[in-house]
Amino acid sequence: MNADPSDRSDPSARSRRLRPSGGYRTLRSFQVATLIYDATVSFCDRFIDKRSRTHDQMVQAARSGQKNIAEGSRSSATSTSSELHLVNVARASLEELLLDYEDYLRQHKHRKWEKDDPEALAVRAVSRQHPEVDHADPVAHWKLYAPWLEHNDPGVLANTLLCLINQADYLLDQQISGLERDFVQEGGYRERLAAARIAERAKAESAQHSTPKAPCCPLCGKPMALRTARKGPHTGSQFWGCSAYPGCKGTRQLS
Repeated sequence: MNADPSDRSDPSARSRRLRPSGGYRTLRSFQVATLIYDATVSFCDRFIDKRSRTHDQMVQAARSGQKNIAEGSRSSATSTSSELHLVNVARASLEELLLDYEDYLRQHKHRKWEKDDPEALAVRAVSRQHPEVDHADPVAHWKLYAPWLEHNDPGVLANTLLCLINQADYLLDQQISGLERDFVQEGGYRERLAAARIAERAKAESAQHSTPKAPCCPLCGKPMALRTARKGPHTGSQFWGCSAYPGCKGTRQLS
């Protein structure tokens, strides 16, 4: 997906937008989905026949999970509904992938780890044990899980990916809940755009009303202009002067 040129030329452009977008690389859901995608490609190349339809389906489901999170983040600048839709597509894709791994374990007679099994607990504890690692770096993130993701037993790898998918699902559920809450409280992009336009119009009208309406000259009847005295005892003070000056020297006090 192409980046917005304005983001590259002006780092502050994103912060000036009505709704910031595009910061998906910092999303924990995107980081975990990227790890799942990379690990699924590795798993399928190692343990699934490349001629099998399952191979392509699993890779595409993993890819969809990652790419739709990114696309949803990018679309957030202009459409809350599109962002919600794409994040939900990512969630559904990862759910499909989860079922594929469960099918693999069942069909190949591998034991599925329960939530509280020592192996599952060890995988879930990895991130907490290494908070210093930059999860936005796919290589560094992979190395954290390398003992499991590079294991020769496909059952270990499939179970590890189930743990990671469950983690991504939880993160996406939280993300979706937050988007829905923001939509209810603040409205979608069009509503925010309309509110911003109304606020700007009110600001302009307020500024216009703050300027006194020009009266007519008491001598010639022409419109008067707001002037500032440059000399005399009233230097610096404002008054109404005839717009026909110097032909007409009519004045009025500023009330």
